[in-house]
Amino acid sequence: MKFTVHPLFFAVIIFCAFFGGFPVSIIFALTALLHECGHVFCAARLGYECSRIKLMPYGAASVCDIDGIKWRDEVRLALAGPAVNAAICVALAGLWWFFPAAYAFTDTIMYASLAMLAVNLLPAYPLDGGRVAKCLLARFFSPRTAEIVLRVVNVLVAALFAALFFLSSFNITYLLFALFLLASACEKSVPAVRINYASRAALRRGMEVKTVLVEGDITVKGAVRLLDDRRYLVLRSAADGREISQDELCEVISQKGIYDRVFD
Repeated sequence: MKFTVHPLFFAVIIFCAFFGGFPVSIIFALTALLHECGHVFCAARLGYECSRIKLMPYGAASVCDIDGIKWRDEVRLALAGPAVNAAICVALAGLWWFFPAAYAFTDTIMYASLAMLAVNLLPAYPLDGGRVAKCLLARFFSPRTAEIVLRVVNVLVAALFAALFFLSSFNITYLLFALFLLASACEKSVPAVRINYASRAALRRGMEVKTVLVEGDITVKGAVRLLDDRRYLVLRSAADGREISQDELCEVISQKGIYDRVFD
């Protein structure tokens, strides 16, 4: 697994050092890395592959191949990062109980872990709490309804942090975070899921096959509607029993128009 650093991260560190916040910025960066390590280890335990961890100006982010992940596993994966922060807080509280003098050397670590824990549990996407909310909403509502609810929540949480910006004597951190959430709320959804999404990691885990019995004159447009990002599609013609796999369908789509017949 690779570890990369965004160029702007160094700019942020230099900016913080200029105002005397170098140690605090390093502690927050290390806390973010530990948070992402929780996601990576959980993903590996669940059988998913993570290619790298990126240290970003605003924290850290792990890049994992989780195509086809079940909603329960995604909830566990989302909560793994905050669980690491919670464990750090509990460990430090125990340390302070037995060795009170350690507080002077570890208080910033506690504050960074608490902040990371509290922020990531907010039900705003793409934070961990937002990912959990998205999974739960998708269980009870249509994808479109769940998306609208998440966008509204993002706007409300962004408004809250914008208010904190004014109440905290113009702390720029609150304003930047509000803009980040607002941008996430305004971001357009991907117009279509990937059609041929199967990867080696997904195949190693095993992939569910969805066989659909269709009319022999089904069009490319109708076939595309049957695709999803969790199962491998196989179309079977009710007229003569012919079958076409998802990979073959990809070839058909590249060669025909949307109103052409798939089985011709």
